[in-house]
Amino acid sequence: MKEKRGLLIGRMQPVHKGHISVIQETLKEVEELIIGIGSAEKSHTQSNPFTGGERVLMLTKALREYDVDPSRYYIIPLEDISCNSLWVGHVKMLTPPFCKVYSGNSLVQQLFEEGEIPCIQPSLFNRTEYSGTEVRKRILNDDDWQSLIPESVVKVINEIKGVQRIQKLNKKEISELI
Repeated sequence: MKEKRGLLIGRMQPVHKGHISVIQETLKEVEELIIGIGSAEKSHTQSNPFTGGERVLMLTKALREYDVDPSRYYIIPLEDISCNSLWVGHVKMLTPPFCKVYSGNSLVQQLFEEGEIPCIQPSLFNRTEYSGTEVRKRILNDDDWQSLIPESVVKVINEIKGVQRIQKLNKKEISELI
């Protein structure tokens, strides 16, 4: 029997095919899925180049592209707070009720387990290739990054001039090191 509702948390910097695979697999276990866009307040850095709103747009378009039923998920930006022990309560305040959490992040797992909410590490789809870090690295190296992400996300990244942003952020951070 499927659980009523689960929570999946990820930064999605950017949304890639691995995220879509995890979402599709998780929807086999729950009736509804809350997709939390983690660190929603962070943007314009090398590891967090996209805004929370841009990531919501990417994910909405990608899920539509992959024919995921919109009545089965909610996308909610989740901001970090400076006190980890209060973060679970913060997340619960921002989301509909959920029965379990899906996350590959060990801190997220620890915090929810301390809050007595079951946490499951989802099976990751080809993690060496499908990761935000790999996508951003390929963008910087002018390597094939488009094959790692849904076509709709490629369009969003092009629309917001995301490639140029990542390249400029890399130059900025290198110059700060010198």
